[in-house]
Amino acid sequence: MPDKRSILENIIHKIYPVTGMSCASCAMSVESIATTVPGVQQASVNFATQALDIYFNPTQTDQNQIRQAIENVGFGLLVDEDNAFDQQEQQQQKALSLLKKQTLGAVLLSIPVVAIAMIWMDWKPANWIMLFLTTIILFVFGRRFFVNAWKQAIHGRANMDSLVAISTGVAYLFSFFNTVLPGFWLKNGIVPHVYFEAAAVVIMFILIGKLLEERAKSGTSASIKKLMGLQEKTVWLIKNNTEIETAVNLVSVGDLLRIKPGARIPVDGEIVGGASFIDESLMTGEPMAVPRKTGDEVFAGTINQKGSFVLRTLKTGNETLLAKMIKAVQNAQGSKAKMQKLADKISAVFVPVIILIALLSAAAWWVFGGHQSFFQGLLSFITVLVVACPCALGLATPTAIIVGVGKGAEKGILIRDAETLERADLVDVIVLDKTGTITEGKPKLTDLNWCNDLTDNNINTFSGILLAAEQQSEHPLAGAVTNFLVLKEASAQTVSGFESSTGSGISVSFKNQKYWIGKPDWVVAMAGLSSAANGKPADQNSAETLIYFARNRELLATLTVADEIRADAADTVSQLKKAGKEVWMLTGDAAATAGYIAEKAGIKNVVSGLSPSGKAQKIKELQHQGKVVAMAGDGVNDAEALATADVSVAMGLGSDIAMETARVTLVSSNFALLPEIFSLSKQTIRTIRQNLFWAFIYNLVMVPVAAGVLIPFWGIHLNPMFAGAAMALSSVSVVTNSLLIRWRN
Repeated sequence: MPDKRSILENIIHKIYPVTGMSCASCAMSVESIATTVPGVQQASVNFATQALDIYFNPTQTDQNQIRQAIENVGFGLLVDEDNAFDQQEQQQQKALSLLKKQTLGAVLLSIPVVAIAMIWMDWKPANWIMLFLTTIILFVFGRRFFVNAWKQAIHGRANMDSLVAISTGVAYLFSFFNTVLPGFWLKNGIVPHVYFEAAAVVIMFILIGKLLEERAKSGTSASIKKLMGLQEKTVWLIKNNTEIETAVNLVSVGDLLRIKPGARIPVDGEIVGGASFIDESLMTGEPMAVPRKTGDEVFAGTINQKGSFVLRTLKTGNETLLAKMIKAVQNAQGSKAKMQKLADKISAVFVPVIILIALLSAAAWWVFGGHQSFFQGLLSFITVLVVACPCALGLATPTAIIVGVGKGAEKGILIRDAETLERADLVDVIVLDKTGTITEGKPKLTDLNWCNDLTDNNINTFSGILLAAEQQSEHPLAGAVTNFLVLKEASAQTVSGFESSTGSGISVSFKNQKYWIGKPDWVVAMAGLSSAANGKPADQNSAETLIYFARNRELLATLTVADEIRADAADTVSQLKKAGKEVWMLTGDAAATAGYIAEKAGIKNVVSGLSPSGKAQKIKELQHQGKVVAMAGDGVNDAEALATADVSVAMGLGSDIAMETARVTLVSSNFALLPEIFSLSKQTIRTIRQNLFWAFIYNLVMVPVAAGVLIPFWGIHLNPMFAGAAMALSSVSVVTNSLLIRWRN
């Protein structure tokens, strides 16, 4: 029997487009069916994105079994991984085109039906003309509602289409009976009313509402479509000194490509010939084109503005930064916020409860309604079914999440999931790392002082040991030392036994002797130095960091590395403070360097000399005080602290570990975007609350009014036609409110 770990390792995570869903109840049906398939560990359906987010064990089930289960209840699942979302887009465009024609037809035929019902109701052929026109409206232009309702009914389920089909179907059949057999009522002295106009206008309004809703929903996904639009289809491949146009999916790592002026870069790669200015705005949010030359890395989806250059392919397909961004945005937009759970629970039982309320209201009128009670009960039954709107509940949260996540992606802010947006709205403390976050993250070696008694030969050997050691280190400062020594034409020695003490330094062995490079205190302790006063200290009033290089009981050199503070650091910290955030700086650097940087940035809360676990521990202390803590960092040293924080932010040019740990990634490493994360979160969560409030209040108020509770008191009743309009507009209003996030600052 396989152990738990092996089972977890086998779990596959996929996102598949779903077709045929018309309301939030449909989404809940698909979700419940998917979770019943053997081998499925977790499934979640997002009505707004029309997608199934699923985790399953491929040894127990596969995508075809999952698709079959969903098709059995009347929905579709697109499992072609290469172009499933393209297929969904094509189907949605066809469906939208058909919906436009159906809506136009329903509007054109509903106008004469209403005119006859309101003005020429006593005209002898009036009922027959309305019967003819309404038949076309319901069963041609409104056919979708009845087909979908039937698909649900044969599987013992119901959705919004069921409510529409039952309500308009009952109104139509009753009116049909009264038109064909009016004598049934006349012989009892009762006027046989018809409600063709109600059935026709309800279908018309709901089709209009669906059309507006689909257009608005399309607007919510504009950001992901924009990212997908950055993917090139063809490239100019260089083979045997000849340029050949070929499909991008045929390109392999190592291939050379010609990138022409104005062309979009198709893969991640390194420039090996030529130079240009690259427009990275659609990926990073940076408005200005940036210069790129031989040796620089460029990314798929960016635009070559002027020069022509040759690119060596480093990453293709799903491995490119653009593909990862698209995947991250899809995952985030498809995720569910905790606030949505109540709405999902209600949506799951909404339709059956509404049908029950409609039946009870009709029964109440028939029993206690007195004169004309039958007709009033019938009207209340129809109106309750028409006015109820599960879609507003189902769209309230996901549409806001989609727009919020998409807006962030356009600015170069990748948000992992909906829960991150919820957490970010609660943050009251922001912890910042120094190197690469508050500073530029581009340290330079400003001074290398060898001890006075070393010969040139010794210095050359020690330079080689230092170079070999730093080349194996992932610390941000290692690159500065390596670059300096390479420029000095140092030759790396063959060292062994590389060890890294995270947050303190590194050590290597050379000819059976151990060497240490790192923080002065750590090196002094490890090398057994009698004094830490040798060599030139770092400037106490600058951003310099002091590094010691030593072997057993001998200090060999002191190095000073400077990392300039970001130009926008002080302004960004000021914005965070104005937003009510408490700002801390945690760093492993010495107190003097940390104090200098903090003063320049306007940060009063500073803790220096911390190890990676020390940073994490400080965050825990703040959390124990009841604080919700966000952490921004970029290096390996920050991974533990990022994992500990409630909301973690990785600077995009930092380490892969930090980016994998973080809940938010700033693609361009633009520190100035940090306040926008919390502003965007606040806007999105506020919009979700507004949407949920409207969706709940709408149904809580309109359903009782439709049932006729106001008639005994003030004689106010809701016409089914107006109920249809109200239901259509309720969904549209929720989606429109979500779209406003795009234009709010």
